[in-house]
Amino acid sequence: MALSRRDFLKLSGGTAVAGVAGTGIVTEVASAEVPEVRIAGAKETKTICPYCSVGCGILVHTKEGKVINTEGDTEHPINEGTLCSKGASLYQIINNPLRLSKPKYRAPGASDWKEVEWDWALDEIAGRIKETRDRTFRINSKSKIKEKQPDGTEKEIEKEFVVNRTDGIAHVGSAALDNEECYMLQKLLRSWGLVYIEHQARI
Repeated sequence: MALSRRDFLKLSGGTAVAGVAGTGIVTEVASAEVPEVRIAGAKETKTICPYCSVGCGILVHTKEGKVINTEGDTEHPINEGTLCSKGASLYQIINNPLRLSKPKYRAPGASDWKEVEWDWALDEIAGRIKETRDRTFRINSKSKIKEKQPDGTEKEIEKEFVVNRTDGIAHVGSAALDNEECYMLQKLLRSWGLVYIEHQARI
């Protein structure tokens, strides 16, 4: 049987279509539409994870003043984009219906906490710090030291030193603070006369 080129193409094309139809393969063109990225148009802010003293970098994306996404900062030298389970859940700190947005106070002897305003809470804290400092502030303190005697022996004596300190207040710093904040905080605490100053990143 003589088969021209045109007839061959018709026959082979028809066979291919029948074969594809028999296998149930859908030949529709796939959609090239890309879904919109959730953080499109959001403001990106770099910050530090507030949990431990490692100081991992985090990117926070906000839209209309609301946090819509948090993720590890790939350009940060410490975590290079990775996060632990607590850092990965940072988004839930602000987007949480159980999150406290105002301070609470429980009076001495009371069993329940009550919501108070920030101005009242800060004034109360400042007043208690001043009262404690005034009550426990010491200008001089006596300590026992060993003093060398003319005959070469050592004798334990009590000597008074100027200390200008308060033993009634201690402070523990946060690992989420940067160097400048720690410096200013140290200056403030020393001006109050505190000597018991510690930091989360060290302990």
